[in-house]
Amino acid sequence: MSIKRIFHDPIHKEIIFDSAKPEELMIMELIDTIAFQRLRRIKQLGAASLLFHGAESSRFTHSIGVFCIARKIYESLVKSETKFITNKFVLFGAALLHDLGHGPFSHTSEAIFNHDHEYWSEKLVKNHPQINSILNKYGSELPHQIGELFKSKSLFSKPLKTLISSEIDCDRLDYLLRDSYNTGTNYGLVDLGRIISALTVSPDGNIAIKPKGVIAIEHFLVLRNIMYRTIYNHRINEISTWILEKIIYTIQKNYDAKIWIDKSLQKLIFSPENIDIDDFIRNDDITFYYHLIRWKDESFEPLNTLCRMFIDRDLLKASNISFLSKIERLEILAFARKLCQANNYDSEIFCGIKEKSFKGFRSNNSLKIWDGVYQSALENSSELIKALMKSEESSFIIYPSLISNEIKKQISTIRN
Repeated sequence: MSIKRIFHDPIHKEIIFDSAKPEELMIMELIDTIAFQRLRRIKQLGAASLLFHGAESSRFTHSIGVFCIARKIYESLVKSETKFITNKFVLFGAALLHDLGHGPFSHTSEAIFNHDHEYWSEKLVKNHPQINSILNKYGSELPHQIGELFKSKSLFSKPLKTLISSEIDCDRLDYLLRDSYNTGTNYGLVDLGRIISALTVSPDGNIAIKPKGVIAIEHFLVLRNIMYRTIYNHRINEISTWILEKIIYTIQKNYDAKIWIDKSLQKLIFSPENIDIDDFIRNDDITFYYHLIRWKDESFEPLNTLCRMFIDRDLLKASNISFLSKIERLEILAFARKLCQANNYDSEIFCGIKEKSFKGFRSNNSLKIWDGVYQSALENSSELIKALMKSEESSFIIYPSLISNEIKKQISTIRN
């Protein structure tokens, strides 16, 4: 008997799964695993809800959206490239499970815990009992094939690698649409239908774009650039990450002070190389938030102040100093640290410079234009895409709000 499940998604509307189709039955079973359900407790945009109050959606929601896009692309490509049908189970499984390894607060974990989510996604696919058992039912090589796609240097399958992990993949197509919607910015309105209809398979077996899709790709890359500048690299995100980094740093330096901490998070902070799958599953946003609340009320200075700042959204301030020379930035930092000390703030904890790099589009020859006769790199067919390959650097000085006026005056003095 066929069973259908419907997910009502704000981006893709009805996402329907049909158990009569083996590949979709596999996805339904994977969704019900403990490891995948954990993604409900991992925010897609980490601490960005402190800035954009609607940014509360989860990695669970995003992952189902990525699967939905992968299925649409598959259904489009298989019409003209019937050999692509052999990739169905690998593509669908990888699209759904690509973010399985995210830690608390998603990408913020990579900064505060030095966490590698791709490594953990691969590890869970290959070693989590439920995930591994389900995948093996549909193909003994599936856990290995899917896990290999999550490795940054893997060349297991060019077309699948392009769709799962490249500059223009199913992941990015979903998160630009979803993050734009949830932040209320309307920047990331990708023309998804146009991009999918323009995808094809080139003679070398990789995914390519038809000439008619170049403008849609240009639009996608412009929107990606804007989203990074206005949302992902926003100064409030940088401040929030700074505070969380200093919370973990303070705990690591003062663990003898009898800080309450459960064993799973203790391993994540002090010995991530020893963390096992059960410990990993226990670490999510809820667990971490609970620790922050406990530390806010029961710890010592400066840990309790840092936790209070984050929990109560009473954040540090930040000013853009990207336009200053490196020497001038150091002068501002020295000035800010003196003010911190004069106001009884630990200048190493509550003050510093946060550098950020936004890497432009990198084609890596992963997605080329194929017109049926000739194949060429995207950037060779578009001056706009070539311009978007440029990287951008930014620099912020972070400091307590108490000294905000003095810092701004000093920056203005140096600038003039």
